[in-house]
Amino acid sequence: MRSPHSPAPPLDDDPIAGALRAGAARLGLSLTPAQLAQLLAYQRLLAKWSRVYNLTAVRDPARVVSHHLLDALAIKPFVMGPRVLDAGTGAGLPGLPLAVILPEWHFTLLDANQKKSRFVTQAVVELGLHNVDVASERIERYRPQEGFTTVVTRALGSVAETLGLCSHMIMPGGRFLAMKGARPDAELAALPVGYRVLEIASLEVPGVDAPRHVVSIATMERGT
Repeated sequence: MRSPHSPAPPLDDDPIAGALRAGAARLGLSLTPAQLAQLLAYQRLLAKWSRVYNLTAVRDPARVVSHHLLDALAIKPFVMGPRVLDAGTGAGLPGLPLAVILPEWHFTLLDANQKKSRFVTQAVVELGLHNVDVASERIERYRPQEGFTTVVTRALGSVAETLGLCSHMIMPGGRFLAMKGARPDAELAALPVGYRVLEIASLEVPGVDAPRHVVSIATMERGT
């Protein structure tokens, strides 16, 4: 049953809906009508707030679909549940799109920027997402009551820097995911002792010509 807060399913002739549906299919994802509607509502909400608060430099709806929504959904195979932290979420990326397609998992979206946290909180309400918490706190000061099975960052800093900020949040056996553009070999060469790279995956995001990679890392003392 659809949440009373969930937006109505989009019209079949909506070109943006078609681009999102087709792009998701190329990623191996079959979106339900309700998920498609939620993602499109998020795109419109992001555009509305960005006119005032400059949440993102990407404004064209088609580019928001490719460079934000599909870019976020592309890492779905690498995310391990059931507890996921999006550290430095900004305007809710990649956490909000992932929370839409993974309703059985719990997501925490963390960012110190009050303006962006207010937007993400409003988006959670308007999309009717019951599996998302928003934490407005600096990453280095954030102390969750329970660790996360996956901690993901997107364009936050070097791998070593973000690991230093986030490692205490990863539960035993958990994973750290770094979303990157070009393959970050130089950053991985500077990886601190105690970590091991599980995978460096090249991603083909529909509509994005630039390189995309995701790096999966575990702690040697905790990882399996």
